[in-house]
Amino acid sequence: MTGLTVSPSLKNDCPENGAFARYDSVLESIDQGYFETDLDGGLTFFNNSFKKLFDYPEDRMTGFNIRDLTDNYNWKKISAVFKTVYDTGNPNKGFVWEYVRKDGAIRHIGSSISLLLDGSGKPAGFRGIARDISERKKEEDQHAQKRKLEAIGRLAAGIAHEINTPTQYVGDNTQFLKDAFHDLIPLFDKCVELLDAVKQGRASDRLIEDVEKAVKQADLDYLREEIPPAIEQSLEGLERISRIVQAMKEFSHPGTAQKIPTDINRAIKNTITISRNEWKYVADIETDFDENLPHIPCLPGEFNQAVLNMIINGAHSIADVIDKESGEKGKILISTEKAGDEVVIRIGDTGKGIPEMIRPMIFEPFFTTKGAGKGTGQGLAITHAVIVHKLGGSIRFETETGKGAVFIIHLPVSDPHETAPE
Repeated sequence: MTGLTVSPSLKNDCPENGAFARYDSVLESIDQGYFETDLDGGLTFFNNSFKKLFDYPEDRMTGFNIRDLTDNYNWKKISAVFKTVYDTGNPNKGFVWEYVRKDGAIRHIGSSISLLLDGSGKPAGFRGIARDISERKKEEDQHAQKRKLEAIGRLAAGIAHEINTPTQYVGDNTQFLKDAFHDLIPLFDKCVELLDAVKQGRASDRLIEDVEKAVKQADLDYLREEIPPAIEQSLEGLERISRIVQAMKEFSHPGTAQKIPTDINRAIKNTITISRNEWKYVADIETDFDENLPHIPCLPGEFNQAVLNMIINGAHSIADVIDKESGEKGKILISTEKAGDEVVIRIGDTGKGIPEMIRPMIFEPFFTTKGAGKGTGQGLAITHAVIVHKLGGSIRFETETGKGAVFIIHLPVSDPHETAPE
């Protein structure tokens, strides 16, 4: 190869030498890498920008396969894109993958890939555009991290509020019990004095009157009525605090590179608990869990974040349509079930639904219909990335404008990336 290698496809596209020379000049002038491969991913053609992108000498790239430019994980992603393009005939735009340059630097490549046809119109390989988007990816990651920290701060404030409420009435009840005990001490003292006097046979009318007076001052009827519920409320408050703390601990499961068996129902319950302050003012949550769900291979921290995004998204949608002054609330409905070799999770709401014109874009990064400062456009994009790319599942939605939406998640019961032993 000398910068450009003439491929059969280009010869067919530009049968005249002059036309091909002009095409050659155009490809060399663009700052994006252009490449063509055979059906197995072997490079058959590339321009100088593509060569410079990977920082390999030209003679080293001669005969390269795309798989030689990246690791096994990214090659699997690329292969899946190639297969989809081949099966459907439709191009794939905006596909991102990683490669390691010869100097060890990890770079992100944005690619658009389409099917390459021979002169008779049969699939002969693939063609695509590639460009280094590492700096843009870095900026997007920094922006996403900033928004994530803001979301964590808001969530932490909500959790603090949720813990503060039961803590306050535990504190109030404890103070009440302290005061009640203080009021009972004189009565206890008089009762002990009366008991001693009775034993010695010298109980006087005055002492009996003192006991009766102490009983009246202690207001025993009131204490009998109020102390039991105060103790019960305090125990309930402590239990609620304990549940929140435990949910926080499990929700913030440290990220792992490997999937681990996960109780999906418990993960969702924990997420509902810690996000309560985000939805309790606008919605009630109803759940219908299949208690016989198997534990499935999952990244708990990533899954929790995805579910949290969808609950908050549903709460915001409901908030846009309810009359808050009337105390009206909507509903968020969450269910799980096992269907064949998959676990199906449905998260629905009675909000405003998704307008038809924006439905194709809702999983795109930074797309939002909320006003300035109210949405980052990251929630559903992150959810889609987690469910599809990290967990090997799928996500879709059903909606009717003005009547809400339901997102349907399918997760495999077994890890699709694991290979059976030979």
